[in-house]
Amino acid sequence: MKRIMMMSVTAALLLVVAGSSLAATTASTSTSTSTPRITRRQVHQHARIRQGVRSGELTRPEARHLRHDQRHIQRMKHRAKADGTVTPREGARITAAQNHESRKIYRKKHNARTR
Repeated sequence: MKRIMMMSVTAALLLVVAGSSLAATTASTSTSTSTPRITRRQVHQHARIRQGVRSGELTRPEARHLRHDQRHIQRMKHRAKADGTVTPREGARITAAQNHESRKIYRKKHNARTR
């Protein structure tokens, strides 16, 4: 009887350990570093810059400055992901920077300078 009791206690402990490791795995995947919306906007903004250069709406120096700003946003994204999670505050800062750069792309494409 004592042996059966010991085996059931051991089995219960194994279930607790397995459950806690499963919960830890689930928790780590729910706080992921996935940023598809930010990445999609970056790709779209790069395409807008490329299109502006091709059409002549952007001069080379304007495009160079805009690309530099896009690299800055990319670095912000990498720093936010470095600790394993992108917090809502970090995401909001990156989105604000993207909004600012989007307006900057529009203004530079619609100014009087052409190449």
